[in-house]
Amino acid sequence: MESRDRKQGRDPLSLISRRGFIKGAASIAGAGSVHALARPGLSRPRPGGSILAYVGTYTNHGKGIYLFEVNPSTGALTQIKVFSGISNPSWLAIDPNKRFLYAANEDFSPPDDTVSSFSIDPSNGDLTLLNVASAQGIGPAHLSVHPSGKYVFVANYGSGNVAVLPVLGNGALGAATDVKQDADACVPGPCPVGPSTAQSQEAPKGSFAISGHDAPHAHMIQSDPAGNFVLVNDLGLDLTQIWKFNANTGTLSDPKTFPSSPGAGPRHFAFHPNGRWFYSLNEEASTLAFMIYDATTGSLSPISEISTLPARFRGTNFTSEVIVSADGRYVYAANRLHDTIAIFSIDGTGAPTLVEEESTLGDYPRNCNIDPTGKFLYVCNHRGDSITTFRIDGGGRHLKFTGEYTAVGSPAVIIFL
Repeated sequence: MESRDRKQGRDPLSLISRRGFIKGAASIAGAGSVHALARPGLSRPRPGGSILAYVGTYTNHGKGIYLFEVNPSTGALTQIKVFSGISNPSWLAIDPNKRFLYAANEDFSPPDDTVSSFSIDPSNGDLTLLNVASAQGIGPAHLSVHPSGKYVFVANYGSGNVAVLPVLGNGALGAATDVKQDADACVPGPCPVGPSTAQSQEAPKGSFAISGHDAPHAHMIQSDPAGNFVLVNDLGLDLTQIWKFNANTGTLSDPKTFPSSPGAGPRHFAFHPNGRWFYSLNEEASTLAFMIYDATTGSLSPISEISTLPARFRGTNFTSEVIVSADGRYVYAANRLHDTIAIFSIDGTGAPTLVEEESTLGDYPRNCNIDPTGKFLYVCNHRGDSITTFRIDGGGRHLKFTGEYTAVGSPAVIIFL
């Protein structure tokens, strides 16, 4: 998670800060402020079986939430609309029934930032703003939807806390049913922050990736596949926290904590399709941690931690996104500054092995995702203002650039309908 230097108008490249472009030019004033800018001839019902993509952006360069149609043969993205008037929709999530979309509005604006809810028109992907709810904290960096579709979980980076927002009958968000401070998860508490003056021992030599350990910083929140526990990666505390979740009351309780290596800065995580193998990406150490998840007790057992970078790499890098292929054979992790996608094969025990890296052909890949067909991987090049498209070859072992660059200002996340 980048620092606030960009918000303060400083040169982010000279500072190598991580919280890039966090303060947008637009702000949410209500339903009337969100409107769609359509390209002529493209606001039409989509044919059966077609794929749509939503791209969230930082609104210093981006204009809001972009809607694209995906060509299933070539992977090309055709822009249909932009839903503007939404400030910094830097993370997006769709409910399990594909009826609603939720956006984290990462403004770092006290006293609280917001989360926007939208209904989705299934015929063409149009979004209609339902309401704007408090995120119950500052700098919402991530959100996700419970498997039941009844709750949205929000991770607030700036204030180091998480919130549970109930989904009302029409898809709008209600007042929080629970809010937890990450620092309160340890017993006895509070949880201490990680080392702030030295690089992680697992980081490459010459790394200056040491920011973010000034305070708790919730970076990702998501339930386990069964919906019984909620997992949180906190970069500042060097912890993965696991809370028991009551789906009847929307409350979190009985936290457990599982430390990363000191100074590693856990950012995002992903479950294997089997629900047991768990991969946590460490932003400061540039490592991928492999653990075994016990769904009965909501516990993690660490197994290994390996670099996302080539052995001879020296200098600073910040990892960003980790995803697992639908067939469970490969893990993909994005490297910022090195600007690559690291490809890991998964063996019969779940252990990852770095097998290849592919340049993102863009600057500072903040997010990557695989389309529903499993044929293409898309990379959001945050500072490069582009999305690059790669065909997945070799059963998942290779990425081949299709030649498609898609212009999007400050792209932060891409998801598919």
